[in-house]
Amino acid sequence: MRIHIIGINYWPEMTGIAVFSTGRAEHLAAAGHQVTMCAAVPYYPQWRVPEGYRGLKFRREERAGVTILRCPLYVPAAVNPIRRVLHEASFIVSSFVRSLFCRRPDLLFVVSPPLGLAVAAVILSRLWRVPYVFHVADLQPDTALDLGMVKPGRFARLLYAVERLAYRHAAIVSTLTEPMRARIVAKGIAPEKVLLFADWSDPRLFALDAGQAGAIRRELGLGDAFLVLHAGNMGVKQGLDVVLDAAQQTRSNPRIVYLLVGDGAMRPHLEARARDLGLDNVRIVPLLEHERFLQLLAAADVTLVTQQATVADVVFPSKVLTLLSAGKPVIASVTGGSAVANVVAGAGAGMIVTPEDGGALASAIEALRADPARRAAMSAAGRAFASEHWERTRTLGYLSDTLARLVHTSPAGTVASTPAGSRSHG
Repeated sequence: MRIHIIGINYWPEMTGIAVFSTGRAEHLAAAGHQVTMCAAVPYYPQWRVPEGYRGLKFRREERAGVTILRCPLYVPAAVNPIRRVLHEASFIVSSFVRSLFCRRPDLLFVVSPPLGLAVAAVILSRLWRVPYVFHVADLQPDTALDLGMVKPGRFARLLYAVERLAYRHAAIVSTLTEPMRARIVAKGIAPEKVLLFADWSDPRLFALDAGQAGAIRRELGLGDAFLVLHAGNMGVKQGLDVVLDAAQQTRSNPRIVYLLVGDGAMRPHLEARARDLGLDNVRIVPLLEHERFLQLLAAADVTLVTQQATVADVVFPSKVLTLLSAGKPVIASVTGGSAVANVVAGAGAGMIVTPEDGGALASAIEALRADPARRAAMSAAGRAFASEHWERTRTLGYLSDTLARLVHTSPAGTVASTPAGSRSHG
C-alpha cells in the first residue's frame, strides 16, 4: 500500500520524535509498502538548520526505501510561545502545499505535534478520500497550559477545538502510553478508536556494559568519578534547574560528576547558571554521535529523568525506554503517579523523587552511590521490563498489521483495540 506520512521531525535528527518517525517509516518501507515522508528540514534540538539544508525551497531525498520530501520552515533563533506558533504554522503550510502535489496514497499518517497538522490531515483525507491516523506523541494543548506557555482564553479554546477536530475525523487516534490514551478517551473519543503505537528500544542497548566505558571516560577526563547523566532535550518541560540544585548540594564531594548531554532552548540558561554558581562538578556538552553516546551510557552510574511538576501524563519521554534498556538505574524527578513514575517504580528500575526539589534529588544520588548492589538490581530489573514491553520487532509489527487492516476497511472505519502483548505500559 501507499502510505503518506507527515511529521515535522525526521532523520538525521537523533533525539525525540524524529528517531521513532524514522523507524516507523523505514520499517513500513522494508515491509514492501511505498512510503513517502513529508518532513521539515532538520533543525532539532539545536534550533539551527544545517548549512546544506538552508534556503526556502523544497527538497527530495531517498533513504532506506523511504521518499523524503523536505519542507522549509521558520526556525527562530530564540524560542518563545509566539515564535513557536509561527514555527509550527510555517511547517503546517509548507507540508500541506507539498502534499497537494503528491500522488494519492492509500493511507495518511500524521504525527503530532504540531497539533495544527490536524487541519491539513482533515483536508487531505477528504481530498484523497482515504483514512488518516493521528499519532499523538505529546498532548500539546494540555502541555502548553500546564507549563504556563499558553494562558486560558481564546487561544487555548482554539487549540482544544483543533484537537477535537483531529480526533473526531481520524480513523485511528494513536498514542504512546495507557495514561495518555486515558486522557484522550476522557475527551469524549470512543475507546475502540484510541490505540497504542508505542515507541521501542534500540536492540543495541541491551548489549551495553561497563567494559565499553573506558574510552569515553578518558576522553572526557572522568576517571573513576561517580557519573550522573542527563541525556536528551534541554527544554522547558525538563525542568533541568533541579540538576544544578542537586549539584550545588553535593559539590563538597568531588567524586560525583554531573554530565548534561544534549541541546535545546534552555541550554544557554543552564550553562550561564552553572558558571554563576561555580559548579565545577557540572559539565554540559552538545549531542554526541550515536556510537559515542552509547559509550557514554555505558559509563553512567546513574541516569536522570526530570520534568517540571506540572508535567504528568501529557508526555512520555523516549529516554525512559533508552535508559531502562541500557540497564541504567534511573532517578526520576517527576510527579508521583505519572506515566514515567509508574514505569520506573513498577519496573523496579530506579527511584522517584519530588520534582523540582534539588535536595531530594541529591539525597537519592548519594543513596545510590553508596549502594552498588541496589544499582545492579535496578539495572537488571529495568532491562527485563524493557525487553518485555518495548521490543522493536513486536512493536513495529503490530503497527504495520494495524495499518494494513485499516486500509482494508472503509475510510471512515476503525480498528479493534490493542492486543495485550503490544501495549506500552504507563
